[in-house]
Amino acid sequence: MKRINLALQGGGAHGAFTWGVIDRLLEEEDIEIAGISGTSAGALNGAALKAGLVADGKGKDRAAAKANLDWLWHQIAGVQDLRLTHWFAPFAPPSEVYSAVLENSPLFAMADMASRVVSPYAYGPFYSNPLERIVERFAYDRVCAETGPALFVSATNVRSGKIRVFEGTEISTQSILASGCLPSIFQAVEIHDERTGQVEAFWDGGYTGNPALFPLFRTDLPADVLVVNINPLFRPDVPTSGGDIQNRINEISFNSSLLRELRAIHFVHRLVAENRVEGMRDVLVHMIADDDFMRDLSVATKIVPSPVILTRLKAAGRAAADGFLAAHKPDLNERGSVDLQEMFG
Repeated sequence: MKRINLALQGGGAHGAFTWGVIDRLLEEEDIEIAGISGTSAGALNGAALKAGLVADGKGKDRAAAKANLDWLWHQIAGVQDLRLTHWFAPFAPPSEVYSAVLENSPLFAMADMASRVVSPYAYGPFYSNPLERIVERFAYDRVCAETGPALFVSATNVRSGKIRVFEGTEISTQSILASGCLPSIFQAVEIHDERTGQVEAFWDGGYTGNPALFPLFRTDLPADVLVVNINPLFRPDVPTSGGDIQNRINEISFNSSLLRELRAIHFVHRLVAENRVEGMRDVLVHMIADDDFMRDLSVATKIVPSPVILTRLKAAGRAAADGFLAAHKPDLNERGSVDLQEMFG
């Protein structure tokens, strides 16, 4: 049995890519998911995955985990059945066309402008978080269970600017909503934090940990950390239009914390290799991504969950996981498959 940890990035509706990755990984009976760290959409995917796995009381119910993730993304898509969309998707316009049309639509332009100049607090009693109706339906007795994979959910403390990692019984509707709280769209989520004894306000965890890797370094968890990356690390062209510039700023912002942690891991690797430090654990890093596909999308497709794009994202995630398993499954529990030297050397 190969034991791994999953590190699940946030990125709005693009988290459907992670849905596809997990859906494929669950079909590998000899791979056990021991730990999950998730931010924003990654936190939703992680909670749905764990709640499904522990449905049998043992943390091994892969069918229930698949079904739970399907339920989650059908809820986000706002449809009861994505099978028709799955049939239609190959005949729909290319993803980059979908993204451009959506990004340039008057409705999206007005909503985007409103989010830049109107505070979410201006809505008064009419404010609501559209994700709450979904997140509150998670089975928290399973999400917080001691059985199954360890689950960590990250948010950003508004006042201190520091990351806050929720785990165990700390995970709730509010902490998951906090993990995905974009401050230009949602009001800060307030939670009574037992660690500080105060009511703290939280924003999206992507600003400080997208996802946080350090909770997965516990000695009772495996050394392998598989990052599911949904924000392109590299774009060959310099953006020049207003929309493209904003899109790249968003990607860089939500990759920066991950890159900092990967650089720290690379530094530790060098110290261990040079015999300059003893007693430090060597983390084995893996990554599943499809930057080519993600570069066709934009902030607009992150915010607006088009059923066609969600269907394509799931298919892309499954295909990317398939490619990773074909190339690197033997590496699991043996060696890292991400060349950190090439990335940071």
